[in-house]
Amino acid sequence: MEFAEFAARAEEIEAEPADLEIVALVRDLLASADDDLETVTRFVQGRVFPAHDSTTLDIGPSLCYEAIAKAAGRNVSAADVEDRLAEYGEIGAVAASYDFGGQQGLAAFGGGGQSALTVGEVDETLQDLAAAAGSGSQDKKLDILFGLFNRAESPEARYLARLVLSEMRIGVGEGTVRDATAEAFDVPVDAVARALQVSNDYGHVAAVAREEGEGGLEDIHLEVGRPVQAMLAQAGTVTDALDDWEAAAVETKFDGARVQVHYDGESVSLYSRNMEDVTDPLPEIVAFVEDHLSAPVILDGEVVAVDEDGDPLPFQEVLRRFRRKHDVAKTAEDVELELNAFDCLHADGEDLLDAPLTDRHDRLESVLEPDGTAAVSTLTISDDADGIAAVEADALDAGHEGIMLKNPDAAYTPGDRGKNWLKRKPDVETLDLVVTGAEWGEGRRATFLGTFELSVRTSDGYETIGKVATGITDEELADLTDRLEPHILAEDGTDVDIDPAVVFEVGYEEIQTSPTYSSGYALRFPRFLSVREDKAVDDADSLERVERLVDGQ
Repeated sequence: MEFAEFAARAEEIEAEPADLEIVALVRDLLASADDDLETVTRFVQGRVFPAHDSTTLDIGPSLCYEAIAKAAGRNVSAADVEDRLAEYGEIGAVAASYDFGGQQGLAAFGGGGQSALTVGEVDETLQDLAAAAGSGSQDKKLDILFGLFNRAESPEARYLARLVLSEMRIGVGEGTVRDATAEAFDVPVDAVARALQVSNDYGHVAAVAREEGEGGLEDIHLEVGRPVQAMLAQAGTVTDALDDWEAAAVETKFDGARVQVHYDGESVSLYSRNMEDVTDPLPEIVAFVEDHLSAPVILDGEVVAVDEDGDPLPFQEVLRRFRRKHDVAKTAEDVELELNAFDCLHADGEDLLDAPLTDRHDRLESVLEPDGTAAVSTLTISDDADGIAAVEADALDAGHEGIMLKNPDAAYTPGDRGKNWLKRKPDVETLDLVVTGAEWGEGRRATFLGTFELSVRTSDGYETIGKVATGITDEELADLTDRLEPHILAEDGTDVDIDPAVVFEVGYEEIQTSPTYSSGYALRFPRFLSVREDKAVDDADSLERVERLVDGQ
């Protein structure tokens, strides 16, 4: 498929307001994708790699602006591109506004007169872009990206720029692609949904649906070494649990970082909640798994930092390890980690997603016996509110966050934040919010970003809900500035626009209605608690959750 055709289809999808019509348009796109089906399925979602693959292009806005400027001509600078961005509002429109194709140079594919870009060529080139590493890699990335823009016509440039910066935003979500795949290849949507849960690869599922039908989809299983989305919890109460279920499975809520353990019988891979490979920073967890497992498994659990007495340390101590790329051994001496496994998704060739929680926990205990360096979560089944309160008190006394309430009969549903898992924390409520702006500080903090604009997710972007400047030390400000500077989109005096990429955990006293922020709400006495290293912006709290919290105040 020519990339121009993909761009034209994407433009048509973007212009369609009706959800059912969008599904039909995506269905037609997939049905016509031929050999490029897997790539087209990813591209239409704004992905270059399968959802389970943590590989990134590692292209920040600045480098993209520079490539666009270089392809646009000698008289165009990256600053000019930023000026147009402020005027047009999104990078695709900016890229489409330039007349590319006349510039020559390394990786320009020979300039004008070349054949039309194809989807396959774009995919292959972006794969090369992601592989560029080491000394001179940024210059190489710039040349590769310049070469793509130099061949792109205006509509192609619009969607190429969005794809590079993961800002496709044409109204196509995961559910759209699921339904479109089912319609395009005449297979049951439930079969597609199940195959997606166990593979986390929309392109592969679409190809199997086309080539092998429902039977092929049923043959897709969990694969050790290929992470799946974590099952998620929502806030809830003991009353909620006992009203909905005959009894609740109660276990400790650990103040750590989610980890998915994959062991193939010989080697161990560890993945974060965002499916990023975190094997290297956690060598003692790898060693423990190797010592205590004998058959292939996929486990779900939490990595917790502990002191010399084995008592839990704050979540921030865990993050010191997850972010560490160098001097891992030295940091491991300073911060000891412990694995707390609480679910078993796969054991010795058998997928367990559809098994009840209690059966999965029994299997967990059979494959991983607890000892001094790890624990299998204790699952207490109770229909008594007082008994559950006693379990919660014990968890709090031990220094943990609170308790989890789970439906004992529920299956494990990857990526689902349904009502089968409830988290109960007696502490002040918190929100996980996306940083979309900031302000430079004053005085001794003039070189730091000091006030941060916070936003909640909506179906089509982000809406502001407040600003936070308290609860942040000078050391943390320096770290946050280093982290956010690569994502700066534009500056106006001390005000900064930031590409949504970082999630803050923020505490607050109350949520109030307010015309000041675009969400219609404001946080009373917000305070910074931490960076949610384990959460992508798509996992941040939504406006819908804020509205539920307001209703419950």
